[in-house]
This record gives sequence, C-alpha cells and structure tokens, in this order.
Amino acid sequence: MAILGIVAFAAALLVSVVLHEGGHFVTARHYGMKASKFFVGFGPTIWSRQRGETEYGVKAVPAGGFVKIEGMTPLEEIDPADEPRAFHNAGARARLVVMSAGSFVHFVIAIVLIYLVLVTLGTKQVSTKISATSCVATTVNCSGPGPAAAAGMRLGDRVVSFDGVAVHSWKDFTRRVREHGAGPTSLVVERDGRRLTLTPDLVEVRRNRETGDSGNDRVGALGVRPGLETVHYNPIEAVPHTFDVIGSGFTGMYDTLTHRIGDVGKIFSNDRDPEGFISVVGAARIGGDVVSAPDSSVLDRVGQFLILVAAINLAVGIFNLLPLLPLDGGHIAVLGFEQARHGLRRLRGYRGPVQKVDFAKLLPATYATVVVLLGFSLLLLSADIFNPIRLNQ
Repeated sequence: MAILGIVAFAAALLVSVVLHEGGHFVTARHYGMKASKFFVGFGPTIWSRQRGETEYGVKAVPAGGFVKIEGMTPLEEIDPADEPRAFHNAGARARLVVMSAGSFVHFVIAIVLIYLVLVTLGTKQVSTKISATSCVATTVNCSGPGPAAAAGMRLGDRVVSFDGVAVHSWKDFTRRVREHGAGPTSLVVERDGRRLTLTPDLVEVRRNRETGDSGNDRVGALGVRPGLETVHYNPIEAVPHTFDVIGSGFTGMYDTLTHRIGDVGKIFSNDRDPEGFISVVGAARIGGDVVSAPDSSVLDRVGQFLILVAAINLAVGIFNLLPLLPLDGGHIAVLGFEQARHGLRRLRGYRGPVQKVDFAKLLPATYATVVVLLGFSLLLLSADIFNPIRLNQ
C-alpha cells in the first residue's frame, strides 16, 4: 500500500510539473513568443512529434518537464528570423505573465484540491471530544488515573464548559486549563446526549504556558487528549476556509525559510523537525505513509493525500517565485529592476527604450545559486533516505 502511495504521489507531482510548464507554454503562445519544444521528462528522447513550430515529446526520465521558449535571455543564440518573437524582446507585461504562469498554475491546483476536499470529503480537525485520559507527571514519574479520569471523565465525552465559561475549541480549553493552575474546578461535558458536571482537581506542572512543551511556567494540567472529527463544508462555506488553508501555507513556508533554516543541521539526528525541510523523496515517502495509514478510512486517506499534493504544489509555487536566478522569480526580479530603473530615468528626462540588464554579469550569481540549490537538494535527499520523516511508526 505504501508503494502505491509513493507511485501515486510521484504521478501527481509529475502532472503538476507538466501543468506548470503548460502555463508557460500557453501564455508564451498567447503573446506571440516562439515555444519550440514541450517535453515531459528529461534525458534521452523516447518519442517526439513536430506539430507546427513546436516539437512535443516524452523523455526517458519522468522527473518533470520543460518548455523551450526562444530567446529567454539576450545571451541565447537563436535564428535571426525568430528574434522579433524572442522572449527578451517581448513587452514587460507579457514577460511578467509568462514567468508567473508556472507558479500561478501550482496555486490554482492547490486551491482546487483543497476546495474539493473540504466540500466532498471533509477535513480532520481537533475537536473538544476526549480521545484519551492519562496520568500527569508532576515529578519524574507518572502514576495514577490523572485528574480527568479521577473526576469521572470518559472517552467520547465532549467538553462543553470549563470553570463556568463555554469552550469553543480545544486550544481555548487547554489555555484555560493552564491558566487555572492547581486546584478544583467545574467541568461540564456532554455524554450520550446528556450534560454532566464534573469536579476535577487540577495538578500543577512545569510547562511553557503558550505551547504546552517543556518549560518553567507553573500551569494547570488535567490529563486528557483531544479527538479528531471530520468537518464538512458546503460550497459557499468552503471558499473562505480554502483561502484560510492557503494563507496558513504561505505563513508556514515563510516560517520554514526564515525561522527553521537553523534546523538543517539536525536533519540527520533524532531531533529532526517533522515540519522542516524535505526533499521530493521524503514527500513521496510521506505520501506512501498517508495512503497506508492503518487507522484511517479510505476516504480519510484520499483526503489527506490530496491535501498533501496541494501543500507540495503550494510550496513549489512559492519557492519558484523566490528572486533567485535561474528560478522564475529571478527573471521576474530582473524585469522589475529593469522597469524601476527605466522609470527613474524617465523622471530625469530619458525618452529612449528600456535598457536591458546585462545577463552576462549575472551568470556568476546564477551558477552559484544552482550549486547551492543542488547541494541543498542532495543534502535533503540523503537525509530522507537515511533519516526519513515517517508518519506511521
């Protein structure tokens, strides 16, 4: 089953990359640029066919695809007859649209997949329903039933209120428990359609007040764990929730690129961050784990798999827009610099054409970026082979 998930994820990623290149291809053709090749895969050509001015084909290594747009930079040698249709001679708006089209396609894929999952399959969310009770380690050892179990709380109870205040989410509940500290309190739960009032005696532990991780704050503890429930949305409700998920993806990507970069040194250790950097191989392995999850229904597995594919598309789309050559974002950054410089010159009275950036001067930085990205990719690939992140332990 895990192999099936890996194969399905690889196929989904290949389709996504081909659609990415299709975005470049369609927009380039729309603006009159010459796209001479559109291939799926890399390496030796297995099959190709010339249709009009474009050669379409399949190559041996199914690891992506590419579109050959003539004249991507002034340094590229092309047929003089194609010079008027070269990419670098197109208008600024056309070049911006063509270079943004790939990431735009990834974003559309992510939005569509998330929306479809929310409407048709629903999504698992942490609920206020109790899935387990446990003892609480106030010192080194953990023994006894714990405050929740001792007060009569059972599995399946849904928390309604705590200390006289209504509970609307598990996050809200845990915050109130921590802030309460040690001592007795009232807890209303719903069980089999009836509401019961329990009186647990909370204990004091040392944890981080905000996250619940190990820390020095003195906070209250109850000894319960939340459950998961499937939440469905109608077609209208799903729209804002879809963009909430997309927004969290953007903030998560920003957090990874800024605050988690220091965790790269831990990718070969037992402390590897499960939400940190990962290679395509690692993502495929997680896809296999999702499909083979033993405690999930088929529909839950399909939903989680599609959300994973959406998350990868979102991450690839964002990464591709980073202002680094040879990424699309690097070309967009060069275009932006050209236009900003031209605007300043026009303010000073210049009325000539836009002066293009000398790409020859950018080649050293481009090569350096390629080397760094390749090295980083190989490092993550090695970590995902020898110290993989696994969902199913």
